Amino acid sequence: MEDIEHTLRVGIRSGHPDARMSMMPAFGRDNMLTDAQISDVTEQVVAMSSARARLHPDLRAAARGALVYQEQCAVCHGATGTGDRALGAPSLTDDVWLYGGSREEIRRQIELGRGGVMPSWERRFDDGTLRALAYYVHQMGGGEADAPVAPPTLPSAAAPAPVVDQDQDERAAGGAPH
Repeated sequence: MEDIEHTLRVGIRSGHPDARMSMMPAFGRDNMLTDAQISDVTEQVVAMSSARARLHPDLRAAARGALVYQEQCAVCHGATGTGDRALGAPSLTDDVWLYGGSREEIRRQIELGRGGVMPSWERRFDDGTLRALAYYVHQMGGGEADAPVAPPTLPSAAAPAPVVDQDQDERAAGGAPH
């Protein structure tokens, strides 16, 4: 939830000095990939996502697109498409698409890139409101479950706790053993 609250405070590409500034390249518009490569990597993205069940990727094109994906996309989205939140690169393994999840819309995202803006809200809302909004976004599916609390650290088996001989302690103190 801290990440959500931070993003609400500073925004994305908002002009705030702490805002995330990453941007999806426009692989088609900027002639970084050919039309055929864009088609193939589109099929690879569909194949690695949960959308494959409804979009039925062309597996031959996806196999060709896998190399392009590793060369051009994996640096931000990860080798398996799980994304990198710190970079602002979403997971491609689910079926959640900010700009639409049809094959055509996924291709358009690869061709044109995306660089949406989210404003900074820290001057508009007080701390309590920002915290409440972060909680709301988290509950609506914008976050993962909080990490489990680590169990308390126990003494290691290599160094067991010393055994106290109460009778010896009492004898040393001048008392009678039990």
